[in-house]
Amino acid sequence: MDIFKRHEIFEIETLKRLKAHHLLEPLAFGGGTMLRLCHELSRYSADLDFWFVKERDYEKYFDKMAKALGKDCEITDSQIKFHTLLFEIRSPGYPRRLKIEIRKQSGEFDFQDQIAFSRHSVIQVIVRAFTLEQMMKNKTAALADRGEIRDGFDIEFLLRKGVALPDMDDSRVSRIERAVKGFKPSDFKVKLGSILESDMRKYHVENGFGLLEQKIRSLQGRRSAV
Repeated sequence: MDIFKRHEIFEIETLKRLKAHHLLEPLAFGGGTMLRLCHELSRYSADLDFWFVKERDYEKYFDKMAKALGKDCEITDSQIKFHTLLFEIRSPGYPRRLKIEIRKQSGEFDFQDQIAFSRHSVIQVIVRAFTLEQMMKNKTAALADRGEIRDGFDIEFLLRKGVALPDMDDSRVSRIERAVKGFKPSDFKVKLGSILESDMRKYHVENGFGLLEQKIRSLQGRRSAV
């Protein structure tokens, strides 16, 4: 079993552990790992990303999570940062450390119950997760701000799921367009290719983000016609 499959088993086992200790109750699950485990995104993702759905006593929650994680794993890093709670854990039998990041930011997020699962494990966990529409808002903002190729891949995945691009101002649309045009063949072969399942790797090396580019052109065309 390769390293990504083993890491994914570690992720789903950690979700089960957090669920058992009632640590998922105040959180919404998001990010690429949520798309992978709840919607079968065809790329691997290394971290567990959560958002508080409302304000909490962060220090009390942090201590409770540290106690729960420390029972079965070694905590190699833990911090209460200004915007996030951060844990990094490792466990015997798994080659990679797992980072868990919980954003203190709360707001009007759209979420729903989903089943998180992995084809490499028999474990299933019911989680509160961002809707696909909320994920599209998050991912377009992320691509505009940080220009990571994995965000472009996730947006194309959402487009193929029938999720439309959100309303965006001209500045954000332009930043997304620049990010997509700035990706090099080596980015698709190495940065993205290293986390893709084999059947998707060849397609994106040859086609890039053609669907996303098409949708951006269509969006710009509609605005020009107004």
